[in-house]
Amino acid sequence: MPIEILMPALSPTMEEGTLAKWLVKEGDTVASGDIIAEIETDKATMEFEAVDEGVVGRILVPEGSEGVKVNTAIAMLLEDGEDADDLEISSSTTSASAATPEVAATPQALLTPPAPKATRTDSGARVFASPLARRIAAEKGIDLTAISGSGPRGRIVKADLESAPAAKTPDAAQPAAAPAPASAKAPTVDASAIAKIYEGREYQEMPLDGMRKTIASRLTEAKQTIPHFYLRRDIRLDALLKFRGELNAQLESRGVKLSVNDFIIKACALALQAVPDANAVWAGDRVLKLTPSDIAVAVAIEGGLFTPVIQDADAKSLSKLSSEMKDLAARARDRKLAPHEYQGGSFAISNLGMFGIDNFDAVINPPHGAILAVGAGVKKPVVGKDGNIEAATVMSVTLSVDHRVIDGALGAEVLNHIVTNLENPMAMLA
Repeated sequence: MPIEILMPALSPTMEEGTLAKWLVKEGDTVASGDIIAEIETDKATMEFEAVDEGVVGRILVPEGSEGVKVNTAIAMLLEDGEDADDLEISSSTTSASAATPEVAATPQALLTPPAPKATRTDSGARVFASPLARRIAAEKGIDLTAISGSGPRGRIVKADLESAPAAKTPDAAQPAAAPAPASAKAPTVDASAIAKIYEGREYQEMPLDGMRKTIASRLTEAKQTIPHFYLRRDIRLDALLKFRGELNAQLESRGVKLSVNDFIIKACALALQAVPDANAVWAGDRVLKLTPSDIAVAVAIEGGLFTPVIQDADAKSLSKLSSEMKDLAARARDRKLAPHEYQGGSFAISNLGMFGIDNFDAVINPPHGAILAVGAGVKKPVVGKDGNIEAATVMSVTLSVDHRVIDGALGAEVLNHIVTNLENPMAMLA
């Protein structure tokens, strides 16, 4: 029986994607592991490998199609001995798989059982059925996995379904079970009502791409469900800036140039090692405490942002952190990161200092336990240790903390270690 190739979920948050390009055509033979398509997710363009082997019998979703739901059939693969006749599918089934990804739950839809599309039993065994048998099963609402086939190789044929009872539909006199309320995910803004306000005014409508939809959804959820609290500190950067200048002069021959952000990554990684209870993430019904310091760093790209993760940041040298961060940032802007490079971590850094922002509060990116918002280093008058007023370069930071994971005193301890590390940068190399 032909095998359906389904739209893959290439990341835990992926619900739909764009089929950017087919790398095979109908009639091509593919083997398991062959790259057959390029899929655009909300984060990146990724290659999609075939799981089964066979001949591409039909491409159901043309390249360039947007909003293709995960687990939608995008192509059919013929196995050995099968031909195009095995691909005869009723027009209703074909239109259902190629229609818009999301169908409204109407009362009629609630009363009509879905067409059985399963090709395997619960135990994972293949179910063989002729196209005609599948059409009859769809019309009667019959589960093919419960039928024994009398055709070749146990294939289910028309005769096997003629005596099978149709699935019972709910009594029309009884109201169908009400669908789960969708208000939690429904948009709170009426787009047409907003557009009406601006009738007569010139504007450009910008449709949301996958990345912007994901950012809106995840950060709305984060702000609504995570109990944020905020801790603020000022950090004197004079010692760090002097030390950085000396190191860069020595590393110039190697083509290494350290940024202030490299020191911030190192300082946060070491702080999590000093306060291991804060190196944790929220996992719904439990807290996961990580051993290594995996630090996510926000990188602005056109239309959104990435948070690539530097793993084992506590154990890496400043020059290694610098080169790895430059590589991740460059590939993030080209949307060439693999999922494992932007997923994970327990702690994030968002630095807007280069844009002249003095201070701000960042939203936690779940499941992280905290995020550090970094402002610009600014020359300010401060009171020195001897009580005299002196000029110093001061950077303001705000630690946003998930109170379910980290309590106030623990968060304050982490931030104190970050401040100490940055104000005494040489100690981070010890």
